[in-house]
Amino acid sequence: MIDRTAFSRPSGTRRLLLALAVAAPLAAWSQGDAGRISIVVPFPAGAGPDLAARLIADKLGPRIGQTVIVENRPGVGGLAGAGVVARSRADGHTLLLAPSTLAISPHVLPKGAGGGIDVLNDLAPVLKVGTTPMLLVANPDAGIRNVQQLLAAGKTKELAYGSAGNGSPMHFAGAMLQKSTGLKLMHIPYKGAAPSVVAAMSGEVPLLVSALGGVSGQLRSGKLVAIAVTEPKRTTLLPDVPTLAEAGVKDVVVSTWYGLFTRAGTPDATIARLNQEVNAVLKMPDVREKLETAGIEVTGGTPQELRSAMVADHERYGRIARELSITAD
Repeated sequence: MIDRTAFSRPSGTRRLLLALAVAAPLAAWSQGDAGRISIVVPFPAGAGPDLAARLIADKLGPRIGQTVIVENRPGVGGLAGAGVVARSRADGHTLLLAPSTLAISPHVLPKGAGGGIDVLNDLAPVLKVGTTPMLLVANPDAGIRNVQQLLAAGKTKELAYGSAGNGSPMHFAGAMLQKSTGLKLMHIPYKGAAPSVVAAMSGEVPLLVSALGGVSGQLRSGKLVAIAVTEPKRTTLLPDVPTLAEAGVKDVVVSTWYGLFTRAGTPDATIARLNQEVNAVLKMPDVREKLETAGIEVTGGTPQELRSAMVADHERYGRIARELSITAD
């Protein structure tokens, strides 16, 4: 017979135990310097992930009564910073805010890069912070303002496009575009997003694949022209810019997200509290406005949603990297 008393209202002792279980991970965030929370960003200061991390840190600290700092640990396609988090204590004090590059890097870098971190098993997802649309843009002097003009120009000459580097999501988008259309595209990798944007503005390359955050100001000023987004559907941040699929180019879908992680093995209650608090931060109007101005569309959500995105991208980009022989420096 089932003992139904186990499902009845908790006794005073059980209520106390439940309260202590919830409070335990919170108490760890109030132990002076030992409880300080670090958000590791595996890219340089000023990049999209860095901006998102600093906005979250500014608002999260007062909510939990604890100092939250941002540490930039660039290198090895984001794996260097991810390794710092993977080697930290599993107590929720060390977080990682990284783009979906994290799912790509293990497939384009030499085996063991970043200390051999297993991005699927050494990190625990907290939530997806947001997405930043990937765009195909052009220098206005190139005479290419839409996909039809791009396809026409590519029939008569080789076109160069810039990216943030070999093995970057931008490189994937360009390689997929070349395969889908048969265009002769010459990939010009730069050492980061900022140099690639400068090259496109100067006319050094006529085309550029970039995240919206890296070119939003240049699009507003007319220094660059948006041709299409590589997303599965139009973005609310650029509602007038079509997708490549709408323009007749199929099978070129590259989406970029920013995710918040901590070390695998961190207690579920701690992850749940982090998820709750950061979701609340992302709903703040001023935070949302600043992120959208920077080209980041806020999502939020559950740890499971971030894990699903991570696993799907890890599998998909691994397959594409093998098919198109994409590697990083």
